[in-house]
Amino acid sequence: MTHLRKMMLEELQRRHYSKATTGRYIRLIERFAQHFHRSPDRLGPQHIREYQAQLFTRHKLTPGSVTNHLCALRFFYIQTLKRPWSIAETPYPKKRYRLPTILSQEEIAQLIEAAPTPFYRTILMTLYGTGVRRTELTRLKVSDIDSRRMVMHIQDGKGHQDRDVRAPFCSKSSVLTGDVCAKSPSGYFPATAGTAGITPPMTRRPTTLALRPPAAPRLRNVSIPTCSAIASPPTCSKPAPTCTPSRSC
Repeated sequence: MTHLRKMMLEELQRRHYSKATTGRYIRLIERFAQHFHRSPDRLGPQHIREYQAQLFTRHKLTPGSVTNHLCALRFFYIQTLKRPWSIAETPYPKKRYRLPTILSQEEIAQLIEAAPTPFYRTILMTLYGTGVRRTELTRLKVSDIDSRRMVMHIQDGKGHQDRDVRAPFCSKSSVLTGDVCAKSPSGYFPATAGTAGITPPMTRRPTTLALRPPAAPRLRNVSIPTCSAIASPPTCSKPAPTCTPSRSC
C-alpha cells in the first residue's frame, strides 16, 4: 500500500465513510492516476478538467458517474492533500431529471397476483404497503415489526439511519392472506423472532421477483407507488394520511 493510498484510507475511515464509498473512492483515484501514468499528487486542476471532459467524450459516462469521479477527486485533494479546490473550475455536470413510470393500481394488482409463492407475494405487498427499500427489507427481522402500533422499525437504513414506517398489514385484521403478523411469531418470514433476518434473492428489481405468466405485464425501470391500503389501494397522494412518504408518492 502506497503512502498516498494509506493517507486517503485513513481520512475516509476517520469520517466513518461506508465500505462501499471507501472502496469506490479508492478505485476512482487509481483510475485517475492510471489515465495520466503519474502519481495523483503530481496532477493539478488542468489534468482534472481534461479528465472530466474525457469521461464524457471518450468513456461515455453518465452525469451521475462523472459526479462520483469528481466527488472522489474533491475528497482526495481537499482532505488528503490539503489543497484548495475550486468548484468554478471543476463544476458538477447537470443532470437530467425524468419522471419515473408509475404503475397503475391494476398493474400493481397484476404484479402481486403473479407471485409464484405466498413468500414472494408477501415481499411484493410489503414493499408496496410500506415503501421500504429492497435492502432494508432483506435485513428486516420479525422482532422489528410492532403489530400493536402497526409500525415497522427500519434499522440501519440509507445513510445508516433508523426510522419507523407504517405497517398497516401487521394487525389481526390484516389484508394479507394468513395474517402474517398475527398467526405466528415468524409468519411467512423464514426466521426465528429476534434472530436471523429475511434473506430472499432481492438482487433484482421488485418487478422481476414474480414469475411473468402470459397475462403479467413486462415492466422495467418502474416505480411502485406506496399506499397503506394494499388489498384495494386508493389513489396515492401526499395529503392523504394513509400514504407513506416515498420517492414515488
